Amino acid sequence: MKYGVNMLLWCGSFERKHLKFIRRAADLGFDGVEFAFFTPDTVPVKETAAALKDHGLEATSCTVLGPQTSIISDNRLDRDRGVEHLRRVVDLNAAIGAKILCGPLYAPVGIRPPADRNPPGRIRREWDHCAASLGKVARHAARAGISLDLEPLNRFETYFLNTVEDTVKLCRDIGEPNVRVHLDTFHANIEEKDFAGAARKAGKWLHHVHCCENDRGIPGSGHVDWYGVMRTLKALRYDGWLTIESFVPAVKEIAAATAIWRPLAPSGDELARQGLRFLKKLAR
Repeated sequence: MKYGVNMLLWCGSFERKHLKFIRRAADLGFDGVEFAFFTPDTVPVKETAAALKDHGLEATSCTVLGPQTSIISDNRLDRDRGVEHLRRVVDLNAAIGAKILCGPLYAPVGIRPPADRNPPGRIRREWDHCAASLGKVARHAARAGISLDLEPLNRFETYFLNTVEDTVKLCRDIGEPNVRVHLDTFHANIEEKDFAGAARKAGKWLHHVHCCENDRGIPGSGHVDWYGVMRTLKALRYDGWLTIESFVPAVKEIAAATAIWRPLAPSGDELARQGLRFLKKLAR
């Protein structure tokens, strides 16, 4: 397994002034970094690729959709813009050598279904829009050898995809071999009956893991069943990324979006350092 850290621990959408955090991740002992490519135009592509090479790091990336780039929308223009955004992030990945684009790639975070919808959850039309759109992106990504790893979120952040079981179903309906499951222990701690069972349901579809404590704090400091997590991953012969994802109040736009109202660690560096130490010890 490889150990990564999501750059949202130190900054928002990645841009030139954040290049210094690549070295910081290397100094802390990580194998790679996960970029937040929310605004592709701000990314210094050549400098980012060079910094990764200089520090011997690999990379993955994540992104999000907004109301005007929603691929579950009935508005064809919104869906087209969403597909274009995801394709551009795929192209960024290809340019820096990243092989995984992960996250809630299926719907805008934080949106709610119409108040008069009964029952209130997702509907088949949204599902079909999503599957068709992600199929287009997946075929584009496949040409560069890039995987789309779909992350189910908790009920407070999305109504569209909350469980591994539903995520596997969406992967099957998309029908492209490079669309797989991204499991996050924070969200699974809320939505799944147990992590081990969720990981087993993902099975061969599991391709990316975010390691987050139940309160988004330092991995190992809360009540996530980390021994169960690691035993299950090893039983599945999972050899992908274990990426620490957390947030700090100092990065105000991300803290507001993720409801971080208090410090979860002395600093982002300390959260990363202690979290990595814990994960490596756990794996041993």
